[in-house]
Amino acid sequence: MSRTTSTTRTALVEPVRVAALRIGLAIAILVSLAAFAVRAEGQAAPAGELMTVSSDAARVPFAVGEELVFRATFGGLPAGTARMRVYGIELVRGRPAYHVVFSIEGGIPFFRVRDRYESWIDIVTLSSLRHTQSISEGRYRRNTTYEIYPERGEFQKNLEEPRPTVANPLDDGSFIYAVRAMGVRVGDTIRNDRYFIPDRNPVVLTGLREDTVTVGAGTFAATVVRPTIKTGGIFAENGDAQVWFTNDDRRLPVMVKTKFSKFSLTLALQSVTTGATAAVASR
Repeated sequence: MSRTTSTTRTALVEPVRVAALRIGLAIAILVSLAAFAVRAEGQAAPAGELMTVSSDAARVPFAVGEELVFRATFGGLPAGTARMRVYGIELVRGRPAYHVVFSIEGGIPFFRVRDRYESWIDIVTLSSLRHTQSISEGRYRRNTTYEIYPERGEFQKNLEEPRPTVANPLDDGSFIYAVRAMGVRVGDTIRNDRYFIPDRNPVVLTGLREDTVTVGAGTFAATVVRPTIKTGGIFAENGDAQVWFTNDDRRLPVMVKTKFSKFSLTLALQSVTTGATAAVASR
């Protein structure tokens, strides 16, 4: 094979590889929706008022300052790094909300992926209130903001007309935290229709087996969960995606494995930083 042909093939394959990385990392959040129990309605707070977390906040296995760092490999090759962090608690339209950020960075020198997904999650109901996406993949750029109104049953994309949403909606960034708040056990098959864009439901989680897995962050006893989504692609209903959640109280997602085309995609947890509860800040 000539050098020119090899370079051309690399240029064609690399966008597919990094796109698969983005899909795989995002889906590790997306598919974790289903095992979540809805809490009571949230309590409003005056804009700009600082406060501690109220007693009616939902019990969750994470805290402000927690950060999870993942390493991705695609077809056995390094494919990038992902980070999930609970940045703080902020007021969104008068409602205290966890501000969580999911960022992805990977690719090669001439094709880089730098994506950032942010979510604001009501601390009482754990419903989504706002979701933003900042996408940078090679020459492609996109910035999108979703304002989500659970009390009105609507969401709004950028400045478009409002559209109907589901009860107690969850966005891409809030799913992993929702499933951690509840947990999926071996033998469970849980269907849920809480993704905030209705026609992308349902998400189904199946608890497959218990396993012990070793990743950069350590060795963990885990429950292996298979996610399926009502869509095509690598996480379709006939796919073979699996996610490892630890069996301790933190329920950390420590590994994700799936297949894209003829290659395997693996996300492995490299490090964990624990956090502590903080005061509410307005936004």
